[in-house]
Amino acid sequence: MSNSKVLDLASALIERPSVTPDDAGCQAMLADRLTAAGFRCETLSFGDVTNLWARRGNDTPLLVFAGHTDVVPTGPLEHWESDPFSATERNGQLYGRGAADMKSSIAAFVVAAEEFIAAHPQHGGSIGLLITSDEEGPAMDGTVKVCHTLQERGERLDYCIVGEPTSVSSLGDTIKNGRRGSLSGRLTIRGKQGHVAYPHLARNPVHLFAPALTDLVQEHWDDGNEYFPPTTFQVSNLHAGTGATNVVPGIAVVDFNFRFSTASTPEGLKQRVHAILDAHNLDYELDWNLGGEPFLTPRGDLSNALIEAIAAATGVEAELSTTGGTSDGRFIARICPQVVEFGPINASIHQVNEHVSIADLEPLKNVYRGTLERLLPLT
Repeated sequence: MSNSKVLDLASALIERPSVTPDDAGCQAMLADRLTAAGFRCETLSFGDVTNLWARRGNDTPLLVFAGHTDVVPTGPLEHWESDPFSATERNGQLYGRGAADMKSSIAAFVVAAEEFIAAHPQHGGSIGLLITSDEEGPAMDGTVKVCHTLQERGERLDYCIVGEPTSVSSLGDTIKNGRRGSLSGRLTIRGKQGHVAYPHLARNPVHLFAPALTDLVQEHWDDGNEYFPPTTFQVSNLHAGTGATNVVPGIAVVDFNFRFSTASTPEGLKQRVHAILDAHNLDYELDWNLGGEPFLTPRGDLSNALIEAIAAATGVEAELSTTGGTSDGRFIARICPQVVEFGPINASIHQVNEHVSIADLEPLKNVYRGTLERLLPLT
């Protein structure tokens, strides 16, 4: 045992091989700690996914810490300098899969809540923890289902901090107060297969699509806004051909993605894409997949309290940002008016030799505790 409760709990979580969607007993361990601190703990299981909902108190405001116990696969074990599921301290870093994303944040949540309750046992408001094992996977049976359950019960969330690793250069430099949405499409363009020596007897779908692709790439989708950059269109895959060099392909399949801001809507983007394709008289099919809606929390009580707590614990002046991919914040934002993400440095997440600075663990816990002290009534 170390002198740091956060380090000890983070290490214990890392040593449970909770590759998505397997929780590997992490949530049961957390529930034991939280029950001892006066939380009502409930396991909500959907499919193969285990979720933990814990709440202490019945009054408002309700401040929720949200996170995930599941981790991505390790990758080649021979490339790790130590066992990815044996928490290893080396050169001031804690190594292991999930160290940064996001078992250290979860450990800091729990210890921050324990310390806050010990100091303010009769505090006002409520504290909640929403922990899933389906963030790194399809995200179909995790946070989204828990949020739906809470909404059906009439449980209202006032504030939520998602413990994603948001810091870039130093702990506390970046808070995510929103994320772009993700809209993907799979476009199939039909032509006519033939011999390359007789192009007049074939219709090359790649050639047919090329002018439309130019228009899609050059289209100005929106200007973004104060918090978001402009929406972008990107082709991720283009497949055509039989593998032979003398055959004109009969179909071409194009995968593309929009990372879009709150300045656009999924339906608006879809309509504009179809209009461009139709203008080129293409014979096509287009299947859409909405990975996530954008969400945005303008600066307010939650971000102000978090910024103050970061400054007090680290001396760093935090900046608000909406960069990066999607997170479970997109689901929580449907039932909570103020959602932000804050956690440790993200440089090693999903990589071999993932790690977090041991020196950052106590300040991280102090930031979470300081936010509780600024937002919940103290008695």
